[in-house]
Amino acid sequence: MRGAWEPVTWGDPGYLDDVYSDAALTTQLDEHGVPTSSSSQPSLMLTMLEALDVRDGQRVYELGAGTGYNAALLSHRLGDSRVTTVDIDSGLVEAAVRHLHSTGYRPTAIVGDGARGYLHNAPYDRIIATAALPMIPPPLLDQATEGAVVVAPLGYGIVRATVTGPGRAAGRFLGTPAYFMLRRAPGNPPQFESAREQQPSDTHVPVGDVLGRLRFPLSIALPGFTSCSWRDDHGRLDAVGLWTPDGSTAVARTTGTVQQTGPRLLWDTVEELADALPGDPDRADFHLEVTPAGQRVTHRPSGLGWELPTLP
Repeated sequence: MRGAWEPVTWGDPGYLDDVYSDAALTTQLDEHGVPTSSSSQPSLMLTMLEALDVRDGQRVYELGAGTGYNAALLSHRLGDSRVTTVDIDSGLVEAAVRHLHSTGYRPTAIVGDGARGYLHNAPYDRIIATAALPMIPPPLLDQATEGAVVVAPLGYGIVRATVTGPGRAAGRFLGTPAYFMLRRAPGNPPQFESAREQQPSDTHVPVGDVLGRLRFPLSIALPGFTSCSWRDDHGRLDAVGLWTPDGSTAVARTTGTVQQTGPRLLWDTVEELADALPGDPDRADFHLEVTPAGQRVTHRPSGLGWELPTLP
């Protein structure tokens, strides 16, 4: 059936080519066929591990067990007694443990809310997340040593921050684009039909920018933002849709018209970013500051900033 998922297992043609390719691999689906876990692109995993910069004798905490591959690499480098991995999905943890044990590694693997950390093995010198987060979970900062490094996906980017004190951290985004599975299920579905019933307005922003140069800053300004596109019979871009978990939805056409619905007018944010961020914004210009009062991302050249939402 066109568009259906087909499992690829050991012995199938192309299995080893897929496993050793530099591509993300979907490893779990929900009952609706929506991916809920994956093995990250190896080059992206390497980028994050290099940014983590682990040193001998350090303790590492991983949010999101996945297949166990990341924990295996960390265990090989540091010794498995210094690695803790936590995932909210018991099935994933069970599979990760099987994979780890089969290769001789036995790090601490826990079923639980990874955003809450694991006090028993704290404090941690390095913290890495492999699931998309709306902010750096405060409990993880509470379980980190001063000077600890945190590497985590925020929006469609990866931030590297250093813990500077109790509940405090600061850092900037890596230059590498990234997309990770959500830590929890998304909110409301897009309201495209409702949007198309609204009065159209004009826009000066090329709609393709939502899929290109504005994709990362939109993911920070609009937490949980998701986009899709429609193309004509010749494969040319016809329209772009975007929505957020609260049900706010916008549909923008290449003809220069936009229709919006929901509690927030998303395309207004698109136009604000397009005007304030000419060209292709450099991810390294986006800085994160964490204090006990909240977390904020700032684009230093323009002065634009956004408060990050709290964890659900």
